[in-house]
Amino acid sequence: MDVLFLAHRIPYPPNKGDKIRSWHILKHLATRARVHLGCFIDDPADMEHQDFLRSVVGGECCFVPISPLASKVRGLKGLLDGESITASYYPTQPLTQWAQDIAARHQVDRVFLYSSAMFPFASKLITPGRKLVMDFVDMDSDKWRQYAESKSWPMSLLYKREAVKVLGLERTAAYRSDVSLFVTDAEVASFKAVAGSAAHDVRALFNGVDHQKFSPDADFKPMTLPGSPNLVFTGAMDYWANVDSVVWFADEVLPLVRRILPETHFTIVGARPTPEVQKLGKRPGITVTGTVDDVRPYIAASDMAVAPLRIARGVQNKVLEAMAMAKAVVTTPAAAQGIAATPGQDFLVAADAQQMADAVVALARDPVRAAAVGRAARTLVLDRYDWDRSLSLLDDVLDLTPQRQAGPAVVPLSRASGGDAA
Repeated sequence: MDVLFLAHRIPYPPNKGDKIRSWHILKHLATRARVHLGCFIDDPADMEHQDFLRSVVGGECCFVPISPLASKVRGLKGLLDGESITASYYPTQPLTQWAQDIAARHQVDRVFLYSSAMFPFASKLITPGRKLVMDFVDMDSDKWRQYAESKSWPMSLLYKREAVKVLGLERTAAYRSDVSLFVTDAEVASFKAVAGSAAHDVRALFNGVDHQKFSPDADFKPMTLPGSPNLVFTGAMDYWANVDSVVWFADEVLPLVRRILPETHFTIVGARPTPEVQKLGKRPGITVTGTVDDVRPYIAASDMAVAPLRIARGVQNKVLEAMAMAKAVVTTPAAAQGIAATPGQDFLVAADAQQMADAVVALARDPVRAAAVGRAARTLVLDRYDWDRSLSLLDDVLDLTPQRQAGPAVVPLSRASGGDAA
């Protein structure tokens, strides 16, 4: 049994949100079938993981390195040609030809696409008897819409155009796929509301958390953080929504907290911080770490985690990981909407800067309550966000049954990512 898996980014290491999901899906599929993996590599550091992934999937692989500059040029050309930037961002060759060759030589009758940007690479693979599953994860078109609302002209106009174009791509992909997947029920409902007849079979495939790895009792090197209370944010710091969130928190929320608790310290943990984020590290009470080997010691050493995202879709892995480590989390409605938790019990949700500052101060002044919120959070994650239970849906939609072992049964700790900020 063969499955062709196409992804817009190499699904290893799982050090950012989209790669966490794609890695767990890939591992699951590889225990059911021989997987042929085709993907792009946009970070030179990820080149070293090619052999490891080959050992996991059991099938053939095609890794296509891309440069951000060349991709932006392709995106600009797509813009001028009337296409979406998303659909034009990736080079069509050699991945398209490789996928067609694999499908023919191995008589592949199951194709799994990860992200709407990969649909153009599989459009010629759609034939009677071949099942195509499209994992959108989130509604990217709505992310672009949110970007448009938060930017001034002319970028607002560009993002609005991209939202319309990507929605068209999403509709086409859903219509021509056998099954469409999103990360939450809310994303499913949002897509059905705008997709019309294209949404003929749309389901939710929930994210999970590695409960053993992200545990307060896990084996990792302990550390201490400056300040009291100490607040931590984890996430890839070249992602615009994360950048916006920490800048807003540093500008609007932290001063309110430090006015009452002057020793408060905010630690921003994540790879590739933009110049805007790096400047935050020069302010009193803020540390910007850059790339770290493991985010767990930072989460464990904090008094609480904050996720002040103003733009978000789907599930925020950074929130689930902190909750799994029994940390109280203060977040926004945008970041909380994809998580089936009770505000005030499993985490705290604040709609504006003053509410967020009040929540942080309240937890800092009441460590007993903070600990109780953290315990409730871990209990929720253990009960609701389990990868094995979530991924069983794939066995149904792809008609798969366990039949082979996928590569190493346990990922070596030297290879394991510490979360979506490494």
